[in-house]
Amino acid sequence: MNKPKVLIIYTGGTIGMFKAHADAPLRPFDFDHLMNNIPEMLHLDCEVDTTTTGDPIDSTDMNIERWVQLAKLIGDHYEQYDGFVVLHGSDTMAFTASALSFLLENLSKPVIFTGSQLPIGITRTDAKENLLTSIEMAAARNIDGSAMVPEVAIYFEYKLYRGNRTHKFNSEHFKAFRSPNFPLLAEAGVHLKFHNEYILPASSEPLVVHNRLTSEIATLKLFPGMDGEIYKPLLENPRLQGLIIETYGSGNAPNRTWLHQSIERLIKRGVPVVNISQCVSGSVIHGKYENSSWLEQLGVISGKDMIYEAATAKMRYLLSKKEEGHSFETYFQENLRGEISP
Repeated sequence: MNKPKVLIIYTGGTIGMFKAHADAPLRPFDFDHLMNNIPEMLHLDCEVDTTTTGDPIDSTDMNIERWVQLAKLIGDHYEQYDGFVVLHGSDTMAFTASALSFLLENLSKPVIFTGSQLPIGITRTDAKENLLTSIEMAAARNIDGSAMVPEVAIYFEYKLYRGNRTHKFNSEHFKAFRSPNFPLLAEAGVHLKFHNEYILPASSEPLVVHNRLTSEIATLKLFPGMDGEIYKPLLENPRLQGLIIETYGSGNAPNRTWLHQSIERLIKRGVPVVNISQCVSGSVIHGKYENSSWLEQLGVISGKDMIYEAATAKMRYLLSKKEEGHSFETYFQENLRGEISP
């Protein structure tokens, strides 16, 4: 069996940053410097090539155009490589991984996101282990030569997570990510341990790279004592194509007149409204309490146990396909990429 080939795609992020002087802010440097700091890559049992998505950016500058560009880059190199590792800033990594999971349909190869909390040149950096193990996981194959992890995933601090099930919860610890509603795909210890029962099966269909995501969506995060007049311009904006409400607990919201009327008007003009819990772990259950029943009666869609990052990506993806005759509600509540539990 030939050595697997892995393409590393550098988008930016802490993993490739440096300080010009002690008091300077972190800034991205070019990819060649990153490679020079990891001589261990010469000992990997795979072939590694590198490329970039253009000038490195801080991940807070990530946007839809960059997501589409990244998906296209993977699609353009899909036949030449057995797996892909995307180096990305941790702040919006879960958003990008969720978006890529929808933009890349019928995956049969790994797309592993990773990054670090400390830059590669710092003595205690977590960057080396994250990168080296991500490459190993992207190159890992079954006995028949198929990929071990044929899906979009995030690797960080010895754990591999499904990309659209992952949430960044800590900005200071090396253990920065969690998958609150879905088990780990793999763990790295003395050996790599893959949990095959949770990994998506490889698709036998040709890869489809989508190139559109709707930008005209918004989020309304509920909190006690909200003034409806402040949110009126948002909820009545004619450009608004989709709304996500972050509610309390298992999907509860105050039955306030302004909120009830605003949601009702949106739904009547065909704007889908999705209910996501502010709790990172758990699920929206319409009807469990009276204060979620009125949302269901209006036609608000339950996001079930989807995390916020996945819900925004899925809404953008489905809205971009509305003219193809897709029923938003039906497809939003279906498990398309492993992002939602049955």
